[in-house]
Amino acid sequence: MSVICIYRDKEDYTRSVEEWLENFRRQTGRELETMNPDENPNFCETYDIVEYPTILALGANGEVRASWRGKTLPLINEVLYYII
Repeated sequence: MSVICIYRDKEDYTRSVEEWLENFRRQTGRELETMNPDENPNFCETYDIVEYPTILALGANGEVRASWRGKTLPLINEVLYYII
């Protein structure tokens, strides 16, 4: 299972996403993979990601187990569930 946070730098939401990622790391001791959608447009097209930020929890075969889209970020425990 993997969890990926997809967002762009230098947007109005970037600071809140980076603070959330830092809080996630401090509280769980784990880091999430991050991705700039402009650097991997095929990935975003495959998973139909058009809103940023987006956090995807992917299963072993690449299936989407959970997703959170938009500026309202999920609770850390909600995301941690998909990593453990």
